[in-house]
Amino acid sequence: MTELPKFRENYYRQEATLYLYQKHGLKVAVGTLAKLVTTGGGPRYFKMGRSPLYPKQELDRWALEKLGKLRTSSSDAG
Repeated sequence: MTELPKFRENYYRQEATLYLYQKHGLKVAVGTLAKLVTTGGGPRYFKMGRSPLYPKQELDRWALEKLGKLRTSSSDAG
């Protein structure tokens, strides 16, 4: 498996998908992040030339939002 740079705080799209999987277990396709840039609903990003650059804290915030609240049982209200 590919290793991410240890001291980087921002990731390009391909790296962002790998970070989301390694840190949060979310499998997000590169194409999905690309589509979310145009339609909205994805993690916030900076624009570096033509490429989006995703801050690590924004990837974490977005992933936790997608994962939903932690539950202790299946009867917890969603």
